[in-house]
Amino acid sequence: MHVVFSSRVAGGERHCIDLANAQAALGHQVHVVGKAGSAVARELAPGVRFHGLAGPLLRGWRVARLARRLGATVCHGHLGPACRAVAQVDQAARIGTLHVGFKAHQHAALDGLVCVNRAQHEGLPALDGLATVIHNWAPERQARPTPAADLRAELGLGANRLLVGCIGRLHPTKGMDLLVRAFLQYAPADAVLLLVGEGPEAARLQRLAGGDARVRLLGFRHDMDRVLAGLDLVVSASHEEAFPLVLLEAMRAGRAVLSTATQGPREMLAGQPGRLVPVGDVAALGTALAEELTRLRALPPGARGASYQTAAYDRGHAVARTLTFYRDVLLHRTRPQLALDEDEVLAGWQA
Repeated sequence: MHVVFSSRVAGGERHCIDLANAQAALGHQVHVVGKAGSAVARELAPGVRFHGLAGPLLRGWRVARLARRLGATVCHGHLGPACRAVAQVDQAARIGTLHVGFKAHQHAALDGLVCVNRAQHEGLPALDGLATVIHNWAPERQARPTPAADLRAELGLGANRLLVGCIGRLHPTKGMDLLVRAFLQYAPADAVLLLVGEGPEAARLQRLAGGDARVRLLGFRHDMDRVLAGLDLVVSASHEEAFPLVLLEAMRAGRAVLSTATQGPREMLAGQPGRLVPVGDVAALGTALAEELTRLRALPPGARGASYQTAAYDRGHAVARTLTFYRDVLLHRTRPQLALDEDEVLAGWQA
């Protein structure tokens, strides 16, 4: 049973959806608990059952009651509010994924924590439960019909225009306000900045753009593969990122990448062709943006991509490791006095 309390689908929600769908495809009985009317429900595979809860009142108690009624073996929380609710479950193994970072009031009472990067794992305090590192992966998206025209044609832009994209929830933590300021100050005149996503910062970002036609807010898009294929440069200006899925999707699509040096990108781009800049520094971001666009402009459109090593972020391997971690935690709950290695865990599970 997965739990995620979000109305919209962003990185953590996308990870939950894809993990639930992958587990159902392997033959597991999978349920997802979330807000009634959430967009998460529409993204789930037919084999996954969604349970919508109306309102936050006694949410943890209701999640625990539903877990008992379903006979859940594992209850897996995604993002802080869900992890707090999962902590109230009694009969199932209680797992949380650190999509953002460890917070004692959200995560300390869980039986198992999935860290999405090594720095998270190394920074954990002493815990009674287990913890492991399982990198995120670029999720599979449900196929949707999309127009045949490419992104430039759709937006009425010439083939010579350089497209910069920032994809994610329009939220203060994403630093899109800094990116808009950096773009307006430093980007060449033939560049266009596309902000893709929804969120509370939309109106503020429009005001920051000041009516400049080079900055466009596209809203939420289902055709992300097509959007990524049309971009020359993908930028993450976030103040904090544990493991940004959109950055991994950009790497999979072979796009040039520029990111602030937050926790996840520092690990993901180590030894890779992507570029890192200090967090929260408009001048550094703008200078790097201008330099990258100058470099890309000198290349023919078909040669502006980049090649990344992404084998460490294999979907099938990560899903299998997640299931193995569930088994580790289940055995740890019943035999907490033993330090089990992986062979013992698997042998015990099979027995």
